[in-house]
Amino acid sequence: MRRALLASAVALFAIAGAAVAQNPNLPPAYATLNLSAGFQPDPVVVNLVAGGNIDARRLGGNCVGMIANPPDVRLNYRSGAFPLFIGARSAADTTLVINLPNGQWLCNDDFQGLDPGVVLQNPPSGQYDIWVGTFGGATAPAQLLVSEIPPR
Repeated sequence: MRRALLASAVALFAIAGAAVAQNPNLPPAYATLNLSAGFQPDPVVVNLVAGGNIDARRLGGNCVGMIANPPDVRLNYRSGAFPLFIGARSAADTTLVINLPNGQWLCNDDFQGLDPGVVLQNPPSGQYDIWVGTFGGATAPAQLLVSEIPPR
């Protein structure tokens, strides 16, 4: 009986844990970028449709907006001596959710106007899974930008 209860509790916890965070192991919806420090052209731009039906607030921290289940873009990055800028631009109010190579979540809203962005001064090498979200549940055309020249 105890084993059955314990197994049920473990299974319930696994299901609840899966509901709390996005799955960065899903294939990206729009692009996989393989970039090394000094990449050209800079910036790299990916056209996509921002938004989805999942509330990013469930990730905690300052995550907001509605995102899709799979990442929009996967960035495999080999770092060097440059900072890394990841941002989005759109006519809509967009947000940014990034799963860093170490598994931590980084989110931003309104970096420049209503466009989100993050600057990593010493970016680690590895896989970055990126979601571009929107407010209010509607989807919107957007562009994801990856650059080693941070905006001023």
